[in-house]
Amino acid sequence: MTAYPPVERVCVVLPTYNEIDNVEAMVRQILAVFEPSEATDIKLLVVDDESPDGTGEKVAELAQDDARIELLSGEKKGLGSAYSRGFQRVLEDEKFDAVVQMDADFSHAPTDLPRLINGLASTDVVVGSRYTAGGSIDQSWGRRRRWMSKGGNLFARYVAGLYKVQDCTAGFKAIRTEKLRAAYPLRFAVQGYVFQVALLHSLTISGAKVDEIPIHFNDRKAGSTKLGIRDVVEFFVHVWWLRLLSRKTFVKFAFTGLTGVVVNLGCFALLRSLDVHAYLSSAIAIETSIIWNFFLNNFWTFRDRSISTRNRVRGVKFNVVSLFTLGISFATFVGLRWLLPEQPELMSQFLSIIPAALVNYFLNSYWTFRPDS
Repeated sequence: MTAYPPVERVCVVLPTYNEIDNVEAMVRQILAVFEPSEATDIKLLVVDDESPDGTGEKVAELAQDDARIELLSGEKKGLGSAYSRGFQRVLEDEKFDAVVQMDADFSHAPTDLPRLINGLASTDVVVGSRYTAGGSIDQSWGRRRRWMSKGGNLFARYVAGLYKVQDCTAGFKAIRTEKLRAAYPLRFAVQGYVFQVALLHSLTISGAKVDEIPIHFNDRKAGSTKLGIRDVVEFFVHVWWLRLLSRKTFVKFAFTGLTGVVVNLGCFALLRSLDVHAYLSSAIAIETSIIWNFFLNNFWTFRDRSISTRNRVRGVKFNVVSLFTLGISFATFVGLRWLLPEQPELMSQFLSIIPAALVNYFLNSYWTFRPDS
């Protein structure tokens, strides 16, 4: 059983941008949780992105009366950039046992901080989780917002390989600094909200043990959310990129997919040269490439996995996936021909491969070739 040293010195990193309506109350409530008589030595590092509403000035004013408060200002580049600056400052100090990250809008209750920090007595990372047993979300959240949150979290969990963490997009974490130091060089350089997934991914692959405790996630009472379309796009693109960077299986699958593209396009071009109808040529080319990909994936990409299911069962599963992805690719091709009739047929065929390839990997990796647990 691993022995974990006591956590006595903690730095809370609080990123802010235009939080003038929240920051003073937030700072005071965080510090009130840790009175000077408490055993835990606390520091509050507010990382402000040069807020034009005076957030930084208010923090500087508060810091004059309490040495536990420090302001770190910098150019606005996004949440991930702010956390990177804050973590770098913490690691340079070298005196802290743990770092806590949390939002400044009261989404995370300061009163939950002791539970989060105490959880480090038996692990390396503690996540304040909305989706573990006992966790909850503010009732003011609408159905669309809940669906987007849970959908994004599931996407990150299974694509980035964070299967054991129920809330891998959470922004409320306590992390032992030694583990943060080990994971930090592995982090992916992202600026937006996907930083939460990138950080957890880096911690996990560097060997950190991650546990979760349930929290209630509150909706902000003042100010406005900073989440934009750019953050959403960055989230989905970089979650896939994290998978590519750290997963040998995905790299093999991607290479197999590239050879499948060559087979697909070559078969399509050959059939069209023989005057076979474009739609029929597309369907045959797709099926040929799927068969090609199956053999490479079965005997190369996933050969290291311990899979107890029989080959014929695996074959049935693969054919089900193949038919499904064939439908996706073919429907995409037909849709592109209808929407963009002037676009070259070969380009439409190429674009139709992309959505089918993503679905194909997900279903085959987590169903057809799913390893024994």
